[in-house]
Amino acid sequence: MVELNRRRVIAGIGLAAGSAMAAPLLGGSAGAAADDADPDALLKAGRFDEAARGYEEILKKDPDNAHAARQRGYVALLSNRFADAEKYLTSAVRLAPDDGQAKKWLVDCYLRQDDYPPAVPLLRALGKEAEAKWYEAVRGRPYQVSVGSSGRVPWLTMDPLPLIEASVNGGPPKQFLWDTGNTEGVGLTVKMAEEAGLKAVSQIKVNGGGEQGVDMFLGVLDSFRMGDVELRNIPVSWMDLGGSGDSNPGGLGGQVFSHFLSTLDWANAAFTFRPRTAGQARTARARAARAGSQPLPMWIDGNIPHTLGSINGSGPQVVSINTGQEGGMAGDITLATADRLKVRVDRSRPMYGATHGEVLKGYPCYPDEARIGSAVAREIYWSAGEKMVDPTPFDVLAAFGHTFFKPYALTLDFAQMNVYITGGESSS
Repeated sequence: MVELNRRRVIAGIGLAAGSAMAAPLLGGSAGAAADDADPDALLKAGRFDEAARGYEEILKKDPDNAHAARQRGYVALLSNRFADAEKYLTSAVRLAPDDGQAKKWLVDCYLRQDDYPPAVPLLRALGKEAEAKWYEAVRGRPYQVSVGSSGRVPWLTMDPLPLIEASVNGGPPKQFLWDTGNTEGVGLTVKMAEEAGLKAVSQIKVNGGGEQGVDMFLGVLDSFRMGDVELRNIPVSWMDLGGSGDSNPGGLGGQVFSHFLSTLDWANAAFTFRPRTAGQARTARARAARAGSQPLPMWIDGNIPHTLGSINGSGPQVVSINTGQEGGMAGDITLATADRLKVRVDRSRPMYGATHGEVLKGYPCYPDEARIGSAVAREIYWSAGEKMVDPTPFDVLAAFGHTFFKPYALTLDFAQMNVYITGGESSS
């Protein structure tokens, strides 16, 4: 078993100016005892199957309970159980037409299936006209993917974050940062979009990095190619953060990974993309078993993958896989969690970063042990933050980041909704 130790990593003492400090995603005291009779409490505690059964019991007695229908649909959506998610969320919208959250989750359900037409009127009902026009502009089947003989995409760099090369509409290779915490698909710079001949179908104002009110342009890309892996007819966005020169990379996020059985191989500095099929899922499971790795559950919220992990012997709890942290840190927790689990925090060295246009404050901290499955990091540099930025309806113990995974290969199986973590795949 490979372990990552603080002595193997030179940890920076702060965040680079303007870099994104991935937010701790903890909505309360993770792992707190849940009321077994209250499905809302079970959901918050990450006991998703039990919560689903609890909502079903409520709906047996009260079929018109809009809250139970909405929550049951959300639990199904976490595991990409689309038929159940669509059934319950459609019912929730019918029962409570003013429930914006039910509409948002139903939109997510359709978008994850690349079924854009039914999402468009829901987006308009939510007042998201620009996004409605965006998805309406995609003609034919979106995300048409093809994988060549290898499906392997090498990384150009490892730090501060990995970069890859990709071709946009058949043009020369451009550099892209990838991040499992990036909830979008492909993001371009203004210069990339101009060179590819893209025209915006709509635009919105967003907060990015430390900037607020940035124009984001929305369009449709014919072709995005990484090695022998190609995605065609995909919605893309572009914006100008701090200039759009050749040196600025684009972005690659969760919507791309979800269209494959994706292996993020830090040990060999490469992606391997495989078709998202039951057969490939069985092969991935067998390959992981030979390496001594058992399947872990995967849940998706906001296109960010979650699984089970632990900090300082906390026992398995829901954690996020959010790899966009710069600064050498292995992950993030909240100060409250650090105090509860007796994680050493250096409050004499505040760090500052920015995300979603908001400046964040955190402190270096050093868990005795952080674990996902058989992957372990001991006494390695983490960050403890004061608040969460992207809340989820369930408690999240920690966000595990780029540095934690460096000795490993992480496979995100979007066919069977499992996570596998091994010591790296053979490059042969």
